[in-house]
Amino acid sequence: MEKFGKSQPVTRREDVRFLVGTGGYVDDVAPKDALHGIMFRSPVAHAEITALDLDEARAMPGIHAILTIEDLKAAGLDTTMKAVTVKNRDGTMGAAPIRPILADGRVRHVGEPIALIVADTIAQGKDAGEMIGFEYDELPVHTGLKLGGAAIHAEAPNNLAYDYGLGDEEGTKAAFAAADHTVKYEIGDNRIIVNAMEPRGCYAEWTDEGRVHLCFNGQGVWGMKADLARVFGLDVEQVRVSHPDVGGGFGMKAAPYPEYFACAQAARLVGRPVRWMSERTEAMLSDHAGRDLTSTCELAFNADYKITGYRVNTISNLGAYNSNFGQPIQSFLFSRVLMGTYDCQNTWLGVKGIYTNTTQVDAYRGAGRPEAIYALERTMDYAARELGIDPWELRRRNFIKPEQFPYKTATDEIYDVGEFDRVLTRAQTEADIAGFAARKSASASKGKLRGIGLCYYIESILGDANETAHVEFREDGGVNLYVGTQSNGQGHETVYAQFLSDQTGIPAHMIDVIQGDSDLIPTGGGTGGSRSVTTQNNATLATSSVLLEAYSEFLADANNVKREEVSFDDEHFRIEGSNATPSVLDVAAMAREKSRDDLLSFRESAKLPARSFPNGAHIAEIEIDPETGKTDVVKYTVVDDFGNLINPLLAEGQVHGGVAQGLGQAITEQTVFDEDGQLLSASFMDYGMPRADDMPWVKFVAVPVPSTANAMGMKGCGEAGTVGALAAVANAALDAMWESGVREADMPFTPSRVWAMLETARETQS
Repeated sequence: MEKFGKSQPVTRREDVRFLVGTGGYVDDVAPKDALHGIMFRSPVAHAEITALDLDEARAMPGIHAILTIEDLKAAGLDTTMKAVTVKNRDGTMGAAPIRPILADGRVRHVGEPIALIVADTIAQGKDAGEMIGFEYDELPVHTGLKLGGAAIHAEAPNNLAYDYGLGDEEGTKAAFAAADHTVKYEIGDNRIIVNAMEPRGCYAEWTDEGRVHLCFNGQGVWGMKADLARVFGLDVEQVRVSHPDVGGGFGMKAAPYPEYFACAQAARLVGRPVRWMSERTEAMLSDHAGRDLTSTCELAFNADYKITGYRVNTISNLGAYNSNFGQPIQSFLFSRVLMGTYDCQNTWLGVKGIYTNTTQVDAYRGAGRPEAIYALERTMDYAARELGIDPWELRRRNFIKPEQFPYKTATDEIYDVGEFDRVLTRAQTEADIAGFAARKSASASKGKLRGIGLCYYIESILGDANETAHVEFREDGGVNLYVGTQSNGQGHETVYAQFLSDQTGIPAHMIDVIQGDSDLIPTGGGTGGSRSVTTQNNATLATSSVLLEAYSEFLADANNVKREEVSFDDEHFRIEGSNATPSVLDVAAMAREKSRDDLLSFRESAKLPARSFPNGAHIAEIEIDPETGKTDVVKYTVVDDFGNLINPLLAEGQVHGGVAQGLGQAITEQTVFDEDGQLLSASFMDYGMPRADDMPWVKFVAVPVPSTANAMGMKGCGEAGTVGALAAVANAALDAMWESGVREADMPFTPSRVWAMLETARETQS
């Protein structure tokens, strides 16, 4: 593994252009002559459309077109949005009601797109929107996280989208019946609005030959390419999709959205490029949200506090329609880490997905894994309190032991390696657990409640295991590395160049990473599920191996020696009997001189043989002011097993970002709909995004246990920070309030909610 031991903390090369304002985001690169698209959206959560009068709006100055669902149908488009469904417990498939690109006869959530206005300016488009005669008959609204309520889709009686089950239900029942101890805990996982720094946007244009180009700020171009071809009835070769720089995705930008298809048709209709850029409140009303579920979790233990059974029953909110992966998120993806790092085979997961008159819910950083670990680790902590055992000791007793690997989980994952006790022991030292009592006493002297919370998480790397890398030597002496993943701010340009440099000795500054263009890169899996670094570098490793072998043979022929007399030492080739030590770039130049174009371009695909499982411990300490309910995270420690690291600095940055998003959901972020389905938290005036002063210093330590699932020994790290943060903070909050009589505490721990929890406990005790 020495070849992968060069892990150096290299600063991100792309940050220079981002920080000085020269990044090329979708709103920067849209054609200057592009018309503006403005979406006319539903102001009500549930209604039959009785009239849509566009005449006055179409006559407004600067208006080129207004498109509705009828216009899309008349143009011959397939006007349905596709979504993945899951299998119900009875073997049938989950409900699949039609989600139209634009509202078709009925609206089902505030913000649902009804029409696309195409105008010379945004102001003209908004003015026209004010003149649209939208008439409707309101219908009853269902927003509660429960079955029943007003019917939203005929295909889903009681608004039940799916009824999913996985595991040994009878075996788990038997384990509970025979248990010495059982614990039951109900856990809420609050809805969040993703709020990527750069809102969604796109532009579309057509060539004279009838070829469409869609540029949007997403997480991969190939799914959208196939969807555009389907909607427009085109051959895939008639479709080009590209991504410029992308300012944050977090799963929310992975899906196709109605605006992209509508803009493409508008551009075809008016014969000019059409651009659309979401505004912030518009994003809050239309972007896929995250989380939004409640789980009833039960643990069974024997007399020695070993887990003998785990049962989870969840209700998950899908919003008004099936989104792209809405159904699998809280069912199949939740199940991937259902039992976490603990040795128990008797498990059952039951999930009911429901429709409500709210925005769709889909992937958000971790996509099912944070939700599963949050439920498990909250229940483990609560069980320790109920059973009178130290929460750290309870986890240690139940950890899968190193000698048990490879370990097949109850939900058919194969954990390849793990040293959970070693990681936890290191975390105990790094977090200075021995000093907590003194810190708690110091907080008490200031009238504050101090709590400590632990979460030991594990994450399953998801997404396509296949990826392709293409290395091309340019005439100017530089190198292009074409990749099939897509950066949303993770630092891919740095880490991919660094890895190729490590393998070939090509100076990293001479490598340009090219991504996000379906014309330049024929296949790829995009970004998501923490797949990028492991899959892409696995493909780069395969490409580098072919390249080095071809260059070794070329040098052997050129020097009239046998192939085995040529070697490569990570930076230079060595040829027996010669003092020459050419670099890879030197050999590329030689090949160019000899017109060996076959040696100037190498493309290889590779598939990871198995998934890797990053894991680690998060320890949060919080202080609560009982007079106001204000909750501050004052100390935070992370000890992670990410396997071998390519760039520790980037890995630490990913952890910091993930922790920030986890703390946001746990402390400040609260999505609120009223009984009429109106979003009351639709601006930053009302939605509490975490700020710099909400963040503690995050101590990060890596304890690598190299994965055996890939040649590099790597494990993904993009979502791990969020997976561990939620339960660590929530467990710390409950710990701080436990002595005050609080027994149930759900996120978010906003001042008003925390004060109410403490006040209720005071009233109960008085």
